[in-house]
Amino acid sequence: MKKMPLFSKSHKNPAEIVKILKDNLAILEKQDKKTDKASEEVSKSLQAMKEILCGTNEKEPPTEAVAQLAQELYSSGLLVTLIADLQLIDFEGKKDVTQIFNNILRRQIGTRSPTVEYISAHPHILFM
Repeated sequence: MKKMPLFSKSHKNPAEIVKILKDNLAILEKQDKKTDKASEEVSKSLQAMKEILCGTNEKEPPTEAVAQLAQELYSSGLLVTLIADLQLIDFEGKKDVTQIFNNILRRQIGTRSPTVEYISAHPHILFM
């Protein structure tokens, strides 16, 4: 049986998705003339992130990629940025952010809930 690579050429890995999303949110925050392209890139990145976390109709989400994406969200501070910049994201993107946040919040490793622990360590998230 031939092993399929975790990330095919057309799909970026979680670290790349997080970086692209963070960079494009920064462009939206500045509100300069590149916002249309940045908004499109934000939407694409959110879709890719949602696909990693939720999987597709054909396949379940890869556990390794989900763990890597969650770690990237925590370490980059993107989880906080997504909440803070929610008003800059289009309607479909807002729905994606909601699904991403909900999925990452419910994620458990054994009896641990890493996102709940992250939010407990960063309580300002609750008062944004």
